[in-house]
Amino acid sequence: MIGILGAMDAEVEAIFAQMTSKEKINVNNLTFYKGQLFGKDVVVVKCGIGKINAALCTQLLILTFKVEKVINTGIAVSTDAVYHDFDCAFFGYKLGQVPGLPETFKADEKMIGTAMDAFQKSALAKEHKITKGLIASGDQFIAGGERKNFIVNTFHPACVEMEGCSIAHTCFVNNVPFVIIRCMSDCADENIEANYDEAKAAAISSAFLLDVVKEI
Repeated sequence: MIGILGAMDAEVEAIFAQMTSKEKINVNNLTFYKGQLFGKDVVVVKCGIGKINAALCTQLLILTFKVEKVINTGIAVSTDAVYHDFDCAFFGYKLGQVPGLPETFKADEKMIGTAMDAFQKSALAKEHKITKGLIASGDQFIAGGERKNFIVNTFHPACVEMEGCSIAHTCFVNNVPFVIIRCMSDCADENIEANYDEAKAAAISSAFLLDVVKEI
């Protein structure tokens, strides 16, 4: 069973539309979509925005449906994930490191390879580029300025967002392989209102997710 988490309604609905033998299951105020994609058993859920929503949803997904792999949708591929807003450096930990846990949460190498291969075979490769690297997460919407510079200079991430690392953290604790794939919807700068296109980002990320599931 593959667990798939999306942050936007449009992402989840686009994936659900392609599923067969599907059903909606409500658990603890969350709606899970269970069925098949390309002959593979999947469960899809909208996790909501922010680290706590993502972590709670991921834990419920793992415990309720016993998923063996987790994919968080998008188009940039994670090698690992870190919290950009977690700071226990005073106690000798790296910035972003949770005490007692690794400095970053490593994505599954096989799933990374599958995602990269799926992109190269897909129609998306004709018009878009793919990036592989660190995903930095925090409970902040970054729109340029000092905070963006701090994150870039401290973590050198491929992508900054609000849910991925908490999903990675939850998967790590539960020994469930994961990969985060993200669509770059903006450059986190002062032109963010002009650049951000949620509908386009959702369409690209859901299309890429379908390509990845085919290859898993």
